Amino acid sequence: MGKDDKYAEELEVAVRVVHMACSLCQRVQQKLVSDNGGGGHVKSKDDDSPGYCCRMSSSVKVFIGDSSESRVKNNYVKDWSIQATVSLILSETFGSENVSIVAEEDVQTLSKADSEGLLAAVVKAVNECLAEAPKYGLRIPDGALGTSQILEAISRCNSSGGPTGRHWVLDPVDGTLGFVRGDQYAIALALIEDGKVVLGVLGCPNYPLKKEKGAGEAWMQPLIHGNKKLEWPNSARQIRVSPCVDPALATVCEPVERANTDQVLYSRSRSDHGALDAFTYCSRRTEPMRVHSMVKYAAIACGDVEIFMKFARSGYKEKIWDHAAAVNIIEEAGGVVTDAGGLSLDFSRGLYLEGLDRGIVACCGARLHKKIIAAVYASWEASNL
Repeated sequence: MGKDDKYAEELEVAVRVVHMACSLCQRVQQKLVSDNGGGGHVKSKDDDSPGYCCRMSSSVKVFIGDSSESRVKNNYVKDWSIQATVSLILSETFGSENVSIVAEEDVQTLSKADSEGLLAAVVKAVNECLAEAPKYGLRIPDGALGTSQILEAISRCNSSGGPTGRHWVLDPVDGTLGFVRGDQYAIALALIEDGKVVLGVLGCPNYPLKKEKGAGEAWMQPLIHGNKKLEWPNSARQIRVSPCVDPALATVCEPVERANTDQVLYSRSRSDHGALDAFTYCSRRTEPMRVHSMVKYAAIACGDVEIFMKFARSGYKEKIWDHAAAVNIIEEAGGVVTDAGGLSLDFSRGLYLEGLDRGIVACCGARLHKKIIAAVYASWEASNL
């Protein structure tokens, strides 16, 4: 997103609050490390998914060893805490009556009688986070907030989006498996106006900063540490997608896990011959990059890889918060994201990407993207799917 457009204020607030959310995640991880020690228990979300490119970089490791339910739930403190924090900051800045938020988490679990300890942890995390808001140049509510205020902030994130009006779209932590393994994860915040994504911010605390790669309309902003104050946009730099147009030289970004991926179609599109050279050459010439979450989109926007494809398993519906911010960032950095039929993703139809043609194809540029889409069509026809 450019700095001089009509959404400059919204972009600045989004950058600051996502940056603050990254700091919250780091504190939660540090607590998990100290409480749990080494190990490797991971809990998946109900949808079987375990569980930028703006602008963030740091290095954090976390290992969860205690498999008790209370320990697992503590891992999700971050999700509710970030959702509450973002809701509170946006409402404080723009007025709660003017803020519509589409988000992943609800308050049902937190509202249960046996979740008193978990709710207390969320309240504590949110207040600690808000206490640091001035460091990020953000206005905060007066005084510490209680449980009812935190629950209200989370429950306000109940918008279903749609084709009209302004809607903030939040994924508090995308890539829970990556988070608990000390690997890649992302915090994503986007703004949709009248069905179109107009700005996106991704916080990717474990993604390494790279050397500058030319000019673009996407920006990378490093995390701050200690008592430093966030400077925006002074410390941000522009990023640009790779100029690669030759499938033989392209690097594919793949998911670490494939719980929601149609592996049959994906493997066909990577291994068939003839018209599918775009994929076979990628697999032969370069090793794929395997990362969790929307960081895959960040890798394209930064110019580190060229292609990412996702063909969801039958019955799985893509959610808008898993793509909105990242799609905007790739496009602003010069890349292209469409469905497998070559059509732009439609964020105007509620919580899901309704009408999606088979899957999603993200690419570093239009010329390479055209070849990839042609290969997908050839694969589809050859396999009679």
